[in-house]
Amino acid sequence: MEDLGRIHQIIVTLGGREFVFNLEAILMTWIAITFLLVFGFFAVRRRGLVPNPVQVVGELFVAQFFGLTEDALDKEKAKTFGPLICALFMFLLVGNWLGALPHLEEPTKDLNTPLSLGVMGFVIAHVAGIRAKGLKGYLSEYFQPFAFMMPLNLIGELAKVVSISFRLFGNIMGGSIIILVVSYLTYSIILPPFLIVFFSLFVGTIQAFVFTMLTVVYIAVQVK
Repeated sequence: MEDLGRIHQIIVTLGGREFVFNLEAILMTWIAITFLLVFGFFAVRRRGLVPNPVQVVGELFVAQFFGLTEDALDKEKAKTFGPLICALFMFLLVGNWLGALPHLEEPTKDLNTPLSLGVMGFVIAHVAGIRAKGLKGYLSEYFQPFAFMMPLNLIGELAKVVSISFRLFGNIMGGSIIILVVSYLTYSIILPPFLIVFFSLFVGTIQAFVFTMLTVVYIAVQVK
């Protein structure tokens, strides 16, 4: 239980201000990225009509998420946003699954990770909306259906970032706390292995999919 709330940090002073970095989140993020780079390398290394197992998995991810992106947007826009959506899901999936491995943790357990991904999706969606509708058409939607609704519409857009980020963070952090508490109470004998499989694999997969699909929906709302 003494590990609950413990965070390994590095504090960097720059320009008279202190910047705090979560070393575990940074390390886990790079582990997930490294795994995906290695996976991508072997998936495309020897492509052929008779695919190897790694190529099959890679093509499955790409085909499924390009298809979902086409359904939400269209075939042309899927070429632009499909790679982003596929990469986002795979990163979240691997990141959430890291918690099932000994001595590893989910980078999404740190709020900064889902929040930064939420802000990224928010910026991409609104930049795409401006490009699709023009600045005037984009701004005019904030005054619909009445001009006095603009503050509420603006708050609603900002709330999307909070909602999508805290949903992922809350589920992953909540699962980690439950596993830690139950492990302490049962001396890591009875329930923890099943809880790790449930939260890291099952819940982690669902939350990665939900976060990715909400990002697609936010982009679709802005460009249509």
